[in-house]
Amino acid sequence: MTSRRAFVKSAALLSAGVLTAPSLLAKSPATIGLQLYTVRDAMQQDPAAALARVAKLGYNSVEGATYTGNQKFYGMEPAAFAKVLKQNGLMMPSSHYLLGEQENNGQATQGTILHGWDKAVDDAAQVGIKYMVCAYLLDSERGNLDHYKLLAERLNKAGERCKKAGIQMAYHNHDFEFAAQNGKLPYDILLTETDKNLVQMELDLYWATKAGHDPVALFKKNPGRFPLWHVKDMDKTPQHGFTEVGNGSIDFKRIFAQAKLAGMKYFFVEQDQTPGSPFDSIQQSITHIKRNLV
Repeated sequence: MTSRRAFVKSAALLSAGVLTAPSLLAKSPATIGLQLYTVRDAMQQDPAAALARVAKLGYNSVEGATYTGNQKFYGMEPAAFAKVLKQNGLMMPSSHYLLGEQENNGQATQGTILHGWDKAVDDAAQVGIKYMVCAYLLDSERGNLDHYKLLAERLNKAGERCKKAGIQMAYHNHDFEFAAQNGKLPYDILLTETDKNLVQMELDLYWATKAGHDPVALFKKNPGRFPLWHVKDMDKTPQHGFTEVGNGSIDFKRIFAQAKLAGMKYFFVEQDQTPGSPFDSIQQSITHIKRNLV
């Protein structure tokens, strides 16, 4: 982690850059978001301080990565967490949740789509969350195409409960959904077997690209289905690892030009791994986004 002095200096430089370039402000969207998984260690240690740092860097929207039926949002009750967000000028329109099919030591995991979903939806409504997203499937939760059809049924059911609270259900991809089985993609199963009014998609631009699929082609095939994006860049090494937005090989200008076609409402910077402090990385990313994409 960088020192406090280094952080304050970098934040001040970023602020000065924005103040001297009013045209950037004119182009800024309503929200520039951060997926909090990127700063997960800081959120675990002191979530209030971490959120304050995120806000100082210019992000005004975040996406939650941690919720459990017992610990709520990062250990805080919904009302308390909402208060911390407000104090820092942040909104959290979206948050991630696990499926909960796999048990933990013989016990169902609460706060998941399959266990304690009613309470999860009620808590999300208190925070002002607009999208509840199935974040990831454990190895045992993937399976064959029939299992993905079962998942689609479960997502539809979860989406019905969300809709009653004025919330939209969504699904976040990695790359395994694009691995063909019997000539079909699990991702296509999820798109066709879910009701688009109940289940929307959060497209992770990195994982879709790494799997060999063009995000723009997905938008054209399924217009309006992708209200959420993860803006994550791919480095230019043979390993195709993670890097700061603008440092890699993904053509974000081309993708952002199709935001309306996609139906994009919110996007969130995410970087699963960073070479140093994640706060340094997310500062680089937001600087590039403000200068080149929005």
